[in-house]
Amino acid sequence: MNVDAVTIDAYGTLVRLRDPVPALRAALADRGVERDADAVRQAFAAEVAFYAERSHEGRDETTLALLRRECAEVFLRAAGARIDAGSFTQAFVGTLAFDAEPGATDACRALAAAGLKLAVVSNWDVGLHDHLRTVGLDELVDVVVTSAEAGMAKPSPRIFEYALERLGATAARAVHVGDQAADAEGALAAGLAFEPAPLADATRRILA
Repeated sequence: MNVDAVTIDAYGTLVRLRDPVPALRAALADRGVERDADAVRQAFAAEVAFYAERSHEGRDETTLALLRRECAEVFLRAAGARIDAGSFTQAFVGTLAFDAEPGATDACRALAAAGLKLAVVSNWDVGLHDHLRTVGLDELVDVVVTSAEAGMAKPSPRIFEYALERLGATAARAVHVGDQAADAEGALAAGLAFEPAPLADATRRILA
């Protein structure tokens, strides 16, 4: 595949979330609220659904703090925990830890070594930069574009166009790697080729 640039989805393609349930149970227990793993998992799922529709609202430090407080409040309400969301937000955010997807780090290195420009394109708040830095992926990509900063979210083709503008690349010579229908839909609408995750497998196809 003759390409100059690769855009990469974050969650499920570059990074994965460690199971937050044990840490969330402990955080609740520290505040006198005992919940079993199933109850906490269901409450967290409610928070995830809430966040997915609002990730773009975390545009800067102030709006991100507000979004995180609202997410903590949704989780506590779903868990039936009478805890002040403001006092719980830091603990809640602290339970969210990410790791690089298997093979993702080496894949990014291989793509960069081949001379390709790399951009992360993700429906995420501005906190993604910190998460990528923590797992050591920020130094392996040229650009990170979040829906919060771009003001648009996948499957809108505009977020891909924005990422390509920042890379100085054209859609005709770019490919997007992702794990969701929105990745394929948005990338193809913007004129990019699409490769499904895992990133390690997609990289082998791109470099073949």
